[in-house]
Amino acid sequence: MEWWHIYLLITGAFVGFFAGLLGIGGGLIIVPVLITLFTAQSFPVNNISHMALGTTMATILFTSISSLYTHYRHDAVQWNIVVPMTPGIFLGTLIGTILVSTLTSNILNIIFVIFIFYVATQMLLQFRPRPMFQLPGKIGLFCVGGLIGGISSLVAIGGGLLSVPFLTMCKVKMQHAIGTAAAIGFPIALAGTIGYATNGILQPDLMLPKYSLGYIYLPAFAWLVLASTLTAPIGARMTYSMKTSILRTVFVVLLYSLGIRMLISLV
Repeated sequence: MEWWHIYLLITGAFVGFFAGLLGIGGGLIIVPVLITLFTAQSFPVNNISHMALGTTMATILFTSISSLYTHYRHDAVQWNIVVPMTPGIFLGTLIGTILVSTLTSNILNIIFVIFIFYVATQMLLQFRPRPMFQLPGKIGLFCVGGLIGGISSLVAIGGGLLSVPFLTMCKVKMQHAIGTAAAIGFPIALAGTIGYATNGILQPDLMLPKYSLGYIYLPAFAWLVLASTLTAPIGARMTYSMKTSILRTVFVVLLYSLGIRMLISLV
């Protein structure tokens, strides 16, 4: 076992737990870690961010399955929302991965830093949208799914950071919003994995490291999945048995730390 395997196991365990606990995919943690590790391994500079995003999205695919199953057992998934959103999610996510392949690593990093500070600030201020709308119809859910999928693919998240506030505004109970967000995360991750792998494969001139499937680096993916799938059910079960305020604060501090580190590296 090499040194970077240990970092990946710790990261995978951490994000898997919070994915289940807070209904998020953990991408905001995984991406900065992978950028650091890929840089240390001297991966091609122009493709490091693309590979970090692609590998993270593939990891979320398995994290979402584990988290979804636990929320499903607690009857917290509203399938009447998930089903009409899924086609829009697929379309929006695939379009987003195509857009990512046209952007430079610096632009992707800037987008990611802005988003990570936005999320950390939102969680710090404990902003909770007021329930004020009714759920839109099938066409409305399709469009919202496309928007959530597109944004999620740009920053490699499972969509929970966007779908939970949306569902809360539409008068969905918080635990049901988290459970439904876990279900929404699966098609986002599936479409994102397909998109990142395909877009990398279709560019034969790219200098990608060995054991890569397009923009997905398989060794890192395997270690992250191994740890995250074990801890995601633990976090999901704790959603129903404890207050999450302290753990949410820990997560916010970590987000700010990672955001500041990436901002310094950009400057």
